[in-house]
Amino acid sequence: MAGAIFAAPPGAIAIRNARVIPVSGPAIQKGTVILRDGLIEAVGADVMVPADAWVIEGDGLTVYPGLIDALSTFGIPDAAPAASGGGARGGTPQPAAPTPAQPANQPANPPARGPEDRPFTTSWLKAADLVKPSDRRLESVRAEGYTTAVTFPNHGIFAGQGAIVDLAGETTGEMVVAEGAGQYVTFTTSPGFGGGFPNSLMGVLAYVRQVYLDADHYKQAKQFYAGHSRGTPRPEFDRALEGVLESSRVLLPATRRIDVDRLLRFTNELHIEALLYGLPEGYRSADLLKNAAATALVSLKWPEKAKDSDPDEPDNIRMLEVRDHAPSTPAVLARSGVRFALYSGGIDHRADLFKAVKRAIDAGLTPEDALRAMTLTPAEIYGVADRLGTIEKGKIANLVVTKGDLFMDKTEVKYVFVDGVKFEPVEEPPARAGAPEASNPGENQ
Repeated sequence: MAGAIFAAPPGAIAIRNARVIPVSGPAIQKGTVILRDGLIEAVGADVMVPADAWVIEGDGLTVYPGLIDALSTFGIPDAAPAASGGGARGGTPQPAAPTPAQPANQPANPPARGPEDRPFTTSWLKAADLVKPSDRRLESVRAEGYTTAVTFPNHGIFAGQGAIVDLAGETTGEMVVAEGAGQYVTFTTSPGFGGGFPNSLMGVLAYVRQVYLDADHYKQAKQFYAGHSRGTPRPEFDRALEGVLESSRVLLPATRRIDVDRLLRFTNELHIEALLYGLPEGYRSADLLKNAAATALVSLKWPEKAKDSDPDEPDNIRMLEVRDHAPSTPAVLARSGVRFALYSGGIDHRADLFKAVKRAIDAGLTPEDALRAMTLTPAEIYGVADRLGTIEKGKIANLVVTKGDLFMDKTEVKYVFVDGVKFEPVEEPPARAGAPEASNPGENQ
């Protein structure tokens, strides 16, 4: 994991005579990058080093833009409260099933019986309010080369609103780059027989559709009232629908081709901007995504056999095919002209992350497209490319400096800069067998 902060001396920091990969333009074989006050002051082959600069000799080093995780929970140390319901007006969340102390036939809070109960909804939660610098995962993800994450609450169907955060800082305010990343939606169902609505995939889709129809009606009612308030009963405030309306886009999970087709039709019908995430079988769906001009977020956590599965039980042909072909999804999307970004899917060790990206490269993705999908493209998708994603003058000083080409075996991450603050990753301990993994949005999609 990454070591402690090395406080920079007063003045600028200069990384001199390094290979610089701006992403927005051609590589600079012998370039200098100047950082000051958390921003990139200058970059180029003929940049003069300021007299007050602390110099890092870059011979043998390569400077990349800091990586951006396009879908995560990084920065949120405690998962948001599991929301199993939110009354008809977006009120206090209700449990999805009777509590153990209450007789099953006389529940204090009965399970949701329909969309009017707003089950599993906390659309009003904002990641920007939940982010804390105390999240212990920040050190390890910085060691992977991540400097920024698009982070979301991750419980329920309408889980909440995301934010773009830098992965360092002493306060929440120092970490948050921008709000409005979108509404994170899962296809969570009520567990167990009689667990309430929705307890099937089709039920979840019906619920999500109904919430968006309700939100549109609610918006129209508010607009009418704003122009005809005298003599008109005011619409009741609904924080669940307010949260939906505040979200400029929605993130929806998709695995199979049929999922992609269904969700593209669904979002077109409701006139909402959507990002489809997960997509382990995206190699089957590139034509659908291309024709719809859709954007995809592809998880780097490639499908694999469950560790607790029966070793004597043979896998079916379809699952074997998916495990074999899933890493080709980014290459297929790139060749098809589909805009996509990559996200870690919960991978929290540098070696595992690079190995996952290397699998995509071995399956046909160019290293340049891989880098872009983890830097500039996510910045463009979330509307922060004016601040992040490339090495350009005036942008936030988020960099990763390596010895060796990024994503290659035995490449060493020497330094990571977040808002111009320097970190030095140290050697990672090997992952403990059976160690629990942190929950991240979309990691099982």
